[in-house]
Amino acid sequence: MTRSITVGAAQLGPIAKDEGRPSVVARLIDLLRKGAEAGCDLVVFPELGLTTFFPRWYTDDIAGHDHYYERSMPGPETQPLFDEAKRLGVGFALGYAELVDAADSPDGETHRFNTTILVERDGSIVGHFRKVHIPGHEDDEPWRPFQHLERRYFEESDAGFPVWRAFDGIMGMATCNDRRWPETYREMGLQGVEMVLIGYNTPIHYAPDPGQNALQGFHNHLCMQAGAYQNGTWVIGVAKGGTEEGVESLAQSCIIAPSGQIVAQAVSTGDELISAVADLDWCAHYKDTLFNFDRYRRPEVYQRITNQKGVIEPPENTGSDQTLAGDDNS
Repeated sequence: MTRSITVGAAQLGPIAKDEGRPSVVARLIDLLRKGAEAGCDLVVFPELGLTTFFPRWYTDDIAGHDHYYERSMPGPETQPLFDEAKRLGVGFALGYAELVDAADSPDGETHRFNTTILVERDGSIVGHFRKVHIPGHEDDEPWRPFQHLERRYFEESDAGFPVWRAFDGIMGMATCNDRRWPETYREMGLQGVEMVLIGYNTPIHYAPDPGQNALQGFHNHLCMQAGAYQNGTWVIGVAKGGTEEGVESLAQSCIIAPSGQIVAQAVSTGDELISAVADLDWCAHYKDTLFNFDRYRRPEVYQRITNQKGVIEPPENTGSDQTLAGDDNS
């Protein structure tokens, strides 16, 4: 019997700086209900889906932004989303800012992560993923039209890219900048992933190189489509788009098949649900043929590749009669 789930990408429009959690959670619940009406088993929300993108502002004290973080999940303000998911029988993935207080941390230190949580159809938590590739900068850079201080307000996770058995398949998660790095998909691909859930907040203006601005949409889809195809997996990319606090962000949420083809895409920059039936057995068409890692990704070859020490320089010219390596003059 074919294994398939109906998945929804629940794109969000802007979240204002002063928009409270209850208002945002009500928007999430509305999208979750739309997902239920569309027959969704799983609805995927974007990165930092409970707040405005606060790393665009600098505070002298890092703790100045702590009111944007969640100390527990669910908490009092997010519990209604979990309750509604259980009532509807629809699971979800949600990105948010996570703060681990020193008292609750194994090393006795406070930690701040850019986190995504996966929740099953019965409202139970399947797993957490903490962002690995943190972009942006650490210090105040007032020359920018807006800041991108993720490296100030979040730390990198060293937990890698785990996968979970859930929703009748093998699920993985990544967050925003993670999607640009091939090892994100390959780590999960080597574990048999069948669906990767990715939320993002991507400003269209890239201050270090504005020449890339016009390519933001192309690069967004390019990296996710390549990751899907090269690892035989579904990829669900979900944006918080539109103009938020004066910053225009990319939308173009999409659902990508293991073939690399986009099978559904958002057409607005606001709150919008798109959905598709995802045949998880489609993954095998690529995992068992072209990208059969056990057969074609030979460990002994990869060992040699990873042992390379750098660029091979040309030999010094010691005379006109020098023969280049590999020349056959016989």
